[in-house]
Amino acid sequence: MRIISGLFKGRRIQVPKNLPVRPTTDRSKEGLFNILHHRIDFECTKVLDLFSGTGAISYEFSSRGAKNIFAIDEDKRCVNFIQKTALEFEMDIISIQGECLSYLEKNSILYDLIFADPPYNYEIKDYSNIVILAKKKLSNNGIIIIEHFKQKKLLEIPGFSFERIYGNNAFSFFYL
Repeated sequence: MRIISGLFKGRRIQVPKNLPVRPTTDRSKEGLFNILHHRIDFECTKVLDLFSGTGAISYEFSSRGAKNIFAIDEDKRCVNFIQKTALEFEMDIISIQGECLSYLEKNSILYDLIFADPPYNYEIKDYSNIVILAKKKLSNNGIIIIEHFKQKKLLEIPGFSFERIYGNNAFSFFYL
């Protein structure tokens, strides 16, 4: 895995084989961040990375100057890996172990951008639940982005704005 742009551009991160993850491809990350580049000021954006896995999305935000990044994952190995990598690169990422939907329900922080990469076996109702809970945690003009298998269409979920497909991955964008 590598960081594709910003301060840490080109840096490779060796992901342990025992992590139960499906890292976002470089092509997908590049497409996503090309879209965001024209929509947000990274340095002023408070980011919540749900189902953070390897932390790839958090690292990209940090590399582009985001200072307030919260990465949430259920798996302790993923959380430890993100903490270790963030420390190694001196990135301002807070990695928390917890169930993502519970975190959304209990946390009172407002975010400018919420990114979620849940398991691809989620049903539409599960994605919808993420959006419903995440909307309550968005600041004004906030963005929710969900990464999902391209065959799943999230168009009917309230707040849906647009979708971009990269290979087998899709990103659906939702606005408050």
